[in-house]
Amino acid sequence: MEIIALLLAVFIGVLLVLLLKPQAKIVALLLTFSGAYLLSITVLKLLPEIYINNMGNDVAIGLFVIIGLITQLVLDFFSKGAEHGHVHSLDTRFFPWALFISLNIHAFMEGLPLSDHQHEDLLWAIVIHKVPIAMVLASFLTHYKSNKLYAIAFLLIFSLMTPLGTLIGGKISFLVIYNNQINAIVAGVFLHIATIILFESSKEHRFNFLKFSSILLGVVLALLVL
Repeated sequence: MEIIALLLAVFIGVLLVLLLKPQAKIVALLLTFSGAYLLSITVLKLLPEIYINNMGNDVAIGLFVIIGLITQLVLDFFSKGAEHGHVHSLDTRFFPWALFISLNIHAFMEGLPLSDHQHEDLLWAIVIHKVPIAMVLASFLTHYKSNKLYAIAFLLIFSLMTPLGTLIGGKISFLVIYNNQINAIVAGVFLHIATIILFESSKEHRFNFLKFSSILLGVVLALLVL
């Protein structure tokens, strides 16, 4: 189920761009909604589980959350913020290798907490987040001026990386043994992405009713799911 849902998220995002060509404002609203939903699931479900599973452990699990924040900060440097919708700032004349590598590392990490098949709520948070990201990425790659096969391969590999993380996360002993620490790192990654999306949704600190409503809807939906 996880694999199909994750693949469909990217496919739907790309299809929406190719068929409907939605305005940037619509994509921004979807992105804001997904950020609010992802943040709510991370704070209300994933983080409490991580701290509960860490009871009796001398190592401060919060350190791994901070490592996740820093990891995503480094990935952002190379991806130029693609994880929260900033690929429009990249040059479309050249294939974005830095974006390709950093975005796929991020996508792979997203799948690791899903390997135990006990995080259905987190699965849907990632799926909801992936749809607008795939839309932004597809919009950028449709303007890529060189080899279109590179663009298609980019989207295909990107769609496979999170399912790959889900599959590998339960197979490699190191990832299984340190599952809680890895989940904490991924939680830090999610916190970074979600908060940046929400901060950027209120540029110049102006109140935007539609964006505020999309944030509220994301939070309320997360509460109802939990």
